This record gives sequence, structure tokens and C-alpha cells, in this order.
Amino acid sequence: MQKYKLNDANMVPCIGLGTVHLNDTAAREIVCAAIKLGYRLFDTASRYGNEEDVGYGMQDAGIDRKDLFVTSKVRGIDHGFAPTMRAFEATLERLRTDYLDLYLIHWPLPQLDLYVETWRALVQLRQDGLVKSIGVSNFLPHHIDRLFQETGVLPSVNQIQLDPHRPRPAICRYNSDHGILTQSWGPIGQGRPTSCLFDPVISQIADKHYKTAAQVILRWHLQRGLLPIPKTGRNDRLLENISVFDFELDDIDLEMISEIDQGDSGTDDPDTYFEE
Repeated sequence: MQKYKLNDANMVPCIGLGTVHLNDTAAREIVCAAIKLGYRLFDTASRYGNEEDVGYGMQDAGIDRKDLFVTSKVRGIDHGFAPTMRAFEATLERLRTDYLDLYLIHWPLPQLDLYVETWRALVQLRQDGLVKSIGVSNFLPHHIDRLFQETGVLPSVNQIQLDPHRPRPAICRYNSDHGILTQSWGPIGQGRPTSCLFDPVISQIADKHYKTAAQVILRWHLQRGLLPIPKTGRNDRLLENISVFDFELDDIDLEMISEIDQGDSGTDDPDTYFEE
């Protein structure tokens, strides 16, 4: 598994497994199966309601904790310094681990105006050695600017919705200019017939390389220096999604994909979206 180096010098696998909408035994079984296939990065969140099952899946696989990269996120109802510290303790308990590799603020929620205080809690957790790296999710540049202006600390990661129909070059460029790794959620689209997974351009490139559309899309993320975390509950898709290191997209492929940019900035506006 190839890795990226974060701005805090920690290393992170270049592809992982997202677990949103995977609950109960589904999350436990798919995480265990993923580890056996070679996955090492697992992305969960308090809001997903599956931290406990993700933890059981890691435990079932029988691999050393130090060989895994585990991410979780603080949810909206836990914004603020003290609530975040309490929420983090609960996350560790549910995952049955004594540290996280990466902890994110799930959404900025400017309506609450608490994301800076929440960020101060993450900074403290990193200083205490309970989190190796800290970051944000669904943050726009002006949210990150404020974090830095008020704390002097930049995120290591910004996780955003991103796929070939919504490549979001401006925010990717901002992240890169500030040494922040862009992590892609929903990296192969949302599964609807109009998503990039069913785009004829992607299908044409997939046929050319004898790969699936999903593999072409994930390879596109990797060649742009992005970290995709595709979610699946199927074992065959687990193998498909990680089998992307034996081919490369050429300049013509990349140019063709650039032309299907629909200028979509994402499903929800981080300035107005509210998460409980």
C-alpha cells in the first residue's frame, strides 16, 4: 500500500474504506474482510453510529493496532471544547482503542460558531498524544483560514465530497498550497444513473485499460494526489476498489476526464448545512 506524508510528518495509506451507512454486523464483517485484503485505513464517525462495529471488525481481523490507520469525526452536537473532549473519549471506548490516527471535525456548522473551540480541543488531543493527526471535513477555505488565524494550527487533512463530475479544483488548490491533504468522500459518485460511475467517457477509458469504471475513477484520484475512501458493503467491490495499482491513466485519459467536470461544488453547502 502506497502512502502519503502529511504536514505533521505522519504517513497515511493512499486509499481507504469509508463506512458511512454500514451498521451492525455489516460494518464488522466488511472491515474484517477489508483488512484481510490489504486495507489499512478505515474512516468512521460518531454520527455513523458504527464505531463499535468498526472496532469489532478490526479486532476480528487479528492485526496489530499499530498497522492500522483509524479515522473518526466529532459530530455537530458535540461541538465546543469540553463536549469534544468527552465525545472523543466515547469514540475511543466504542472503537476499543487508546488513540486515533486521525480525528476530524465533521462539518464546520458556522451557525453554532463553535468550530474554532472544537479545533482547540483537537489540538489539545494531539498535544496529549491521543491523536496522531488532526483535520477537518467539509470545510471551505475561509473556515480553515479562521482556524489558522485564531490557533496558528492548520489541518493535516480536509475531507470533501469529490469525484470527476465535481473535481473542485479551487479547494484542492487551496489545500495543496497550505500543505493540507485532500481526502475524497463519495469518490466514485453517489450510485445514481447520472453519476460519474455511469459516465460514457469513464466507461470508454475503462474499456481501454480493461478495468472497471470504479477503478478508473479511483486511479484518477490517486494520480491527482488525492486520498479516496470509497464505501462498499460487498466483498467483490472491496477487491475491485483496491486493485488500482497495476495501471496508469495517460494524458489523453486525464484530459478526457477533465472535460466531464460539471462544476458541482457538492451535495450540501458547508456554510448552511446543519448536522446534529
